[in-house]
Amino acid sequence: MAFDYRKLRGKIVEKYGSQSEFSVVMGLSERTLSLKMNSKVPWKQKEICKAASLLDISDGDIGDYFFATRVQNVERKEGK
Repeated sequence: MAFDYRKLRGKIVEKYGSQSEFSVVMGLSERTLSLKMNSKVPWKQKEICKAASLLDISDGDIGDYFFATRVQNVERKEGK
């Protein structure tokens, strides 16, 4: 399952200016953070808690930032 991290990306840029700067504060390599942000590697619970704290995301809003599912575009052909 792929998650939609657009809202998380926006919060990262708002608070840290770039994903690169945020990766330093998180203690992750830029590559690892990129893989997480592109749903290639899952977020660990401790990482979600740390990121939420650093980004001032309330417990009630964590789902909006980390668990919003990405809607896949499925082309449907007429008449089939």
